[in-house]
Amino acid sequence: MSDPREYQTEAIVIKKTKLGEADSILTFFTPRLGKIQGFARSLRKPKSRLAGHLELLTHSQVSFARGRNLDTITGAQTINAFLTLKNDLWLTSCGLYVAELVHQFTAEHQENFAFFELILQTLDHLGRETDKELVLRSFELHLLESVGYRPQLRECIVCHRVLEAVTNYFSPSAGGTVCPDCRSGQSFCCALSLNAQKVLRLLQGSDLSNLGQLKINTELHREMENVIGGYIKYLLERDIKSAAWLYTLRAQKSTLQR
Repeated sequence: MSDPREYQTEAIVIKKTKLGEADSILTFFTPRLGKIQGFARSLRKPKSRLAGHLELLTHSQVSFARGRNLDTITGAQTINAFLTLKNDLWLTSCGLYVAELVHQFTAEHQENFAFFELILQTLDHLGRETDKELVLRSFELHLLESVGYRPQLRECIVCHRVLEAVTNYFSPSAGGTVCPDCRSGQSFCCALSLNAQKVLRLLQGSDLSNLGQLKINTELHREMENVIGGYIKYLLERDIKSAAWLYTLRAQKSTLQR
């Protein structure tokens, strides 16, 4: 049986691309269809009835009509606008970082319901948890696992011995942690303190509901960010544009608080 001419799906808007004077191409992540695109006619006109339901980082029910090359968006209804994120520039930058990672690490039309749920939970927790950066680290680790790049954090990736409770080293090219004895054979390793190892293992093995129990200082935050961010950059072979904006906003926020 052929696919129906029209269909509906839940979807999270992860990217918007301008097309012509008023049209747009939107990229969504969906629970059953994976990452898909849709054409939105006149979306950028002031009187567009769809615009408010198709903002970035919005969870909506979206209707499509199949097209030869690109399906056309015919309707949309907001399920969750995540207004807490959109009313704060720092939180918006965190959400856009999540969206960019989703876009970069996923191929089109590959179903991953668990990953769709992870995105929703992450956007929700960004608006509720006190430590936003822990939410991002948790998301990064679970994203990496979902797409097949789970970093090895419990045993040496080279000799496979259980890591001792000492400073070990993370190797992006090897995809995990190496012990001091195996470090010399790896290029571009970075030190991974014992506290960073403990927190990353905890985040890797638990869900977002446990984050409120952790209290992390700034130095440990930067260490984990550099390690996981470096691994992501290595895998993608490019910088994450939204990360640079996030770092700039964080620096400005820190300056204002002094």
